[in-house]
Amino acid sequence: MDTDYLIVGAGAMGMAFADTILNETPEATLTIVDRQGRPGGHWNDAYPFVRLHQPSAFYGVNSRPLGNDVKDALGWNAGLYELASGAEVVAYYDHLMHRDFLPSGRVTYLPMTEYEPATGDLVSLTTGARSNVNATTLVDATYMNVIVPSQRPPGYDVAAGVRCTPLNDLPKLGQPADGYTVIGAGKTGADACLWLLRNGVDPDQIRWIMPRDSWYIDRKTIQPGDFFEGTAERFITQFKHIAESDSIADLFARLEADGILLRLSTDVEPTMYRCSTVTQNELVQLRRISDVVRLGRVQRIDINQIVLDDGVVPTSSDTAHIDCTADGLARRPPKQVFDGNRITLQTVRHCQQVFSAAFIAHCEAAYDTADEKNHFCGVVPHPDVATDWIRTAHGNSLNSAKWGADPALQAWLANSRLDGFSSTDTPSDELITLMMGALDHAEPALAKLEQYVAELDVAGK
Repeated sequence: MDTDYLIVGAGAMGMAFADTILNETPEATLTIVDRQGRPGGHWNDAYPFVRLHQPSAFYGVNSRPLGNDVKDALGWNAGLYELASGAEVVAYYDHLMHRDFLPSGRVTYLPMTEYEPATGDLVSLTTGARSNVNATTLVDATYMNVIVPSQRPPGYDVAAGVRCTPLNDLPKLGQPADGYTVIGAGKTGADACLWLLRNGVDPDQIRWIMPRDSWYIDRKTIQPGDFFEGTAERFITQFKHIAESDSIADLFARLEADGILLRLSTDVEPTMYRCSTVTQNELVQLRRISDVVRLGRVQRIDINQIVLDDGVVPTSSDTAHIDCTADGLARRPPKQVFDGNRITLQTVRHCQQVFSAAFIAHCEAAYDTADEKNHFCGVVPHPDVATDWIRTAHGNSLNSAKWGADPALQAWLANSRLDGFSSTDTPSDELITLMMGALDHAEPALAKLEQYVAELDVAGK
């Protein structure tokens, strides 16, 4: 089998890359290989009540809208743009494959198939049959390595008789528990707590084991459509805070005071930043949970106690322990995106995976040399610790400066559905004034970010 692009992984990034290549390189042929039985990657294994943490308008692929471009009327996201459910996302990718990709006649889709890097063979997971593809370019869409709790056992010991289940099984418990212990402080942990509260569980019946407190992004500040100018304003304002700050601690204080970053407890300094978003309403709900355990990670769960790094808390055989500890998006060491006949999909704008994949595909289609392509595709690794906010802001700034210097690239960004930070609309006079003022902060902000990154490097953080 001959193909121009062999794309390993039919998850969100692989599909976004393929979509842009199909629409911008008319003659290209693509072979998409994936271990799953249908496209969508980790969404096939996600918990049943999962929703996007960002508006549907920013997710999926450039050519096909996701959702109905409406605001939620009810719930804790009310007034903001809709968040697609996991079922909607899976259906979206299935429709994309079978209604757009395959009818094009230029895509070969091989589900339930594994790619062996050592031999280049494709191995069917249903029959064991082996085949080979002669590809001009190999696209690794698996490097970001998304893991959800249902895909692996807990990373701690669980004694016989303990009720411990992955988040996926929370709606299937079958009988009430005498209490719920949510293990994990990331997006999935917050989602578990919110699901319990939404379904009538008394907050006093919830214990939240939180090895690290997190900085959150206020979801209202990253909205499209009617909110676009407000989103742009917040983006510009953060550079003013960076430029005017006199230390890393002062910068975070400024960001929090202006509502750009939020935290669960005002008396606990967050040490984690993973791009999780919340609304003010959701934060109010999460703060109703008073039993928050900050004693490190769980080592083991016995029938009557939970042993953590820094202490022990009681439990019981009737307590439901909800495992939310999978590292959904681990921080991976950056690799050169374009390397010979290999493309490794990574984020070029922090926490915007699908936009990044589409952007990389556009660079592949629009520029001739690997040097040109890599120039625009500086990797911005997924953040983990709190101060990674600074590193991602620095990486974003460097990339934005390069993109802004290329008029053709600016035009592509303005027309990209997945880019929530550009627009073809004429900005208001107020936004123009703010943008002009931002020019005074651009260079000082970049210099300050470089200073802070250097300080973090020296400190080994």
